Amino acid sequence: MDLSSFKSNLQLTISALKEEIKTIRTGRANPAMIENLEVEAYGGSTKLRLKELSTIATEGASALVILPFDPSTTVDIEKAILKSPLGLSPQTQGTRITIRVAAMSQEQRDKFSKLIGQMVEEKRNVVRGHRDEVRKKIRESFDKKELTEDDKYRMEKEIDQLTQKANEDLASVKEAKEKEIQEI
Repeated sequence: MDLSSFKSNLQLTISALKEEIKTIRTGRANPAMIENLEVEAYGGSTKLRLKELSTIATEGASALVILPFDPSTTVDIEKAILKSPLGLSPQTQGTRITIRVAAMSQEQRDKFSKLIGQMVEEKRNVVRGHRDEVRKKIRESFDKKELTEDDKYRMEKEIDQLTQKANEDLASVKEAKEKEIQEI
């Protein structure tokens, strides 16, 4: 029995968490927090991510500058930013959109830390699901006499170690993002 798909599922879960938490606001301007915002462009006929419609750059530690590839999408981009749950206010000068990222209050920092905790817990549940699925397959193989008892225990031990490592990775991602949020 091969555990490579289990290992890749764990890696995909960790990568998904890293991508999800990039969108969580910190006290510092970061293009990743808005690059995946969905923008209804061209009169709502097309839904594109912001990074597909524009160039996003930082201007100092507290501002983002968005330069649309097509000037006609400027208003659509502005609407998408205002509708987003990030609480950002865009300022438009011609086709250049500037977003000032204000310092967060302690209440906002705590709220975002709690949100990260929820995201990590969801991913832990996904990891548990993968683990339980593989253990079930191992038990079925053992019951069909396709695996020896030694192989079964060895594989279960390896699964437990991989699961523990994945949970540690999730915890370190959480810790790093919480530290970034709490920085003033």
